[in-house]
This record gives sequence, structure tokens and C-alpha cells, in this order.
Amino acid sequence: MGIVENKQVVIDFYEAGARGDIDTCFSLVADDVIWTNIGSTRFSGSFTGKQALVEGLLGPLFGQLKAGIASSIEALIAEDDMVVALTLGQAETHDGTPYNNTYCQVLRIADGKIAEVREYMDTALIDAVFGKA
Repeated sequence: MGIVENKQVVIDFYEAGARGDIDTCFSLVADDVIWTNIGSTRFSGSFTGKQALVEGLLGPLFGQLKAGIASSIEALIAEDDMVVALTLGQAETHDGTPYNNTYCQVLRIADGKIAEVREYMDTALIDAVFGKA
């Protein structure tokens, strides 16, 4: 796949997430995905495979939010099989605390699927909203 197609995979992933279409999101993620959240927060670490991603990151994080994270893409930068997405996320915890973070995700696309993600964000905000690890 080329750069345009790789960027479209990322666009499709974020648009599906914004619609709450989790099935489409997961259809765009490789079964053996490696997702790494940088930092030392309660949500930091590497998660290998869809099940580990759901159990170790998405379940614990989204379980504290009213309606997931509404993400919007600010910019995409791509080269070869890598796409860098600069995104904004808006969410609210069950107790009404806003969680609005900025992200830089470095995604590797393989065979039309997201194979690897390195995610950078405001870790101090995560600690402030969700508590330290």
C-alpha cells in the first residue's frame, strides 16, 4: 500500500471511532497489534494483540469515561508504512471531570491494517484526572 492508502486507513479508524463504530475500528487493527502508550501513567505500557489492548488499556480507560473519547484529526504526516496522526481527544469521566488531551500517534500500517501504535500524550493530565499509577 502507498502513503495515500495508509493515511486513509488511519482516517477510517478515527472516523469510525468518532461514530462509536467499534467493530470497524477493530477491523482496521491487526490481530497482533502492538500498542504502546508512552509514559508512567496507569494507562502506560505496551499491549500486544487485540485482547491485551482491550483488557489492559481500553477497558480500564473507557470504563471511567461517560462515552469514550471523541477524537478529531488535526494533521496526518506519512512516509512509507508510517503515519503520524496529531489528534485532539475530548471526554468526560463519570463524575463529570473533563478529560481533553492532545495526542501524537505514530502508526505503522501493514497489509491495510494498523500493526503498531506509539502514542504520546499529556501524561500529567492523565495523572490529574485518573490518579497516578
